[in-house]
Formats: sequence, structure tokens, C-alpha cells
Amino acid sequence: MQRLNLGLAALVLTASLVLSSTAQAAKTYQVTGTIMKLTDKIITIEKGTGTDKEKWEIDRDADTKIKGELKEGAKVTIEYTMTAKNVEVK
Repeated sequence: MQRLNLGLAALVLTASLVLSSTAQAAKTYQVTGTIMKLTDKIITIEKGTGTDKEKWEIDRDADTKIKGELKEGAKVTIEYTMTAKNVEVK
């Protein structure tokens, strides 16, 4: 009986650690547009049509997962998170 209780306690502890680390992850966002410029560090896309066009510059690194061939003119959907680089408290 004690062995069962110990196993159950370990399972509950593991599950709570997994859930707490997942809950603290940054929210993921998506943007879809056409690649206007492409470098090994930045993907620049244009989103929208007509007068509602917006230019987005999104950093990428060696960990960025690419599905398909990246090239200027290609339509892409980029998944990203927001990360603070500097914070100034006033």
C-alpha cells in the first residue's frame, strides 16, 4: 500500500511540475504575409492589402524551424512569441 501511495505521489508531483512550467510559457502568435526581404537573421514580410499594408521584420536564428523553401515572394505564416529585451521602470 505504501508503495502505491509513493508512486501516486510521484505521479502527482511530476504532473504538477509539467503543468506549471507549461502555464508560464509566453503566448504564441501568428502572422501571415508575403516575404519581401530575406536574410539569414531577418524575415521581412508584408501583411494586408491596398492601403492597409504593414511591414513586419521578424528575427530568426539557428533554432527557427523552416517547413518548405523560403524565398522572396513566397506566402508564409510565421509563429512567434514576444520577448522583452530591455525594461525600464519609471
